[in-house]
Amino acid sequence: MPDQSLPKARTPEATTSLSEPAPAHEGLSRRRLLGTAGATGLVLGTAGAAVGYAAAPSEAAAPLTSLGTDRVMFHGKHQPGITDGLQARGHLVAFDLAAGAGRKEAVALLRRWSETARRLMAGEPGGHDDTDVARDAGPSSLTITFGFGHSFFARTGLEKQRPTALDPLPEFSSDHLDKNRSNGDLWVQIGANDALVAFHALRAIQKDAGRAAKVRWQMNGFNRSPGATTHPMTARNLMGQIDGTRNPKPGETDFDQRIFVPEKGEPAWMAHGSYAVVRRIRMLLDDWEQLSVKAQEDVIGRRKSDGAALSGGAETTAMDLEKTDAKGNLVVPINAHARITRPDQNGGAAMLRRPFSFHDGIDTDGVPDAGLLFVCWQADPLRGFVPVQRKLDRGDALSEFIRHESSGLFAVPGGAAEGEYVGQKLLEG
Repeated sequence: MPDQSLPKARTPEATTSLSEPAPAHEGLSRRRLLGTAGATGLVLGTAGAAVGYAAAPSEAAAPLTSLGTDRVMFHGKHQPGITDGLQARGHLVAFDLAAGAGRKEAVALLRRWSETARRLMAGEPGGHDDTDVARDAGPSSLTITFGFGHSFFARTGLEKQRPTALDPLPEFSSDHLDKNRSNGDLWVQIGANDALVAFHALRAIQKDAGRAAKVRWQMNGFNRSPGATTHPMTARNLMGQIDGTRNPKPGETDFDQRIFVPEKGEPAWMAHGSYAVVRRIRMLLDDWEQLSVKAQEDVIGRRKSDGAALSGGAETTAMDLEKTDAKGNLVVPINAHARITRPDQNGGAAMLRRPFSFHDGIDTDGVPDAGLLFVCWQADPLRGFVPVQRKLDRGDALSEFIRHESSGLFAVPGGAAEGEYVGQKLLEG
């Protein structure tokens, strides 16, 4: 979980990672009973990791009564929901085009979805058959983001326009993937600071799909509500770790280069777009919570209390990878999540993590089905997510306490201009 925090308007919420910023009792642990011994690397947190919250905290804590008035614009250079602050509620949903549906149906669908997104993000009803679920509520920072999966291009006869960067992700030893909850022709990310506003958008998008597409999988998530803390701060994940401290920041000179496809990039229709890696990462909380705080900190490489590196300083103080204790041992363990995921330890590989936590109930044996809906953004996943995850797969201390259960990779084109719909340059170019 890479590090970082989100400001109010398009700036991702600081969260450090599970590890950097992101670890049993007697007998067999529930983790082993679940068959996860050997489970995996996560890119959860720290500098370039993959489980972490992405954006940065708002400049000023917003009173809860003001949440409904916050609005994100639908039209723009980039799609919404990438650099905007972390929202309190979220839904991720993938669709497959219906049998017999092709490019023509996809064009009509993206037109409907884009118009619905524009209306709802402005705080307007979704259309003539609006459900009134969000009646009386303002926009509440609603964002709706659309992407295309690898299979979409064959279904629409656009194989020649499929980006090389959308090639399937390699297999990782830590993967325990459910194919029914992975990938998809189309992907939609919905986020809002009000649960009813987010659900209203989800319902509208589903209804708009009509006979053109059907839901392949859908997941629900949450983050801390704006204004819930006395001052803006990096978010915490369900392991209790500050997560997102080292996330790339929009103000950095190389931010756009790392996160967005350049204006003259290839293919042309992806100009100003980005690639989203989406993973459902289950946290084995029963095992994690059996560790002492010190042991948890060694797994992550950062203090649990304030997110500071074990080498000292405050949350944003640079980590000293060479510092040793009185016995000559590295203060930040060699397999600490924060150390492994640092961009300077991965050839500069970096991604913008912007996730949601999830809790989908408790299993019959009392084990919580909870963790992170990991979403990371980059200009090219082969230079962002893949090298970091490969390294995590080889020796991340955190991998013993997490399990990757589903995965997807989606091409998210640039934003739609006034009068256009998302993906128009691809579908009509």
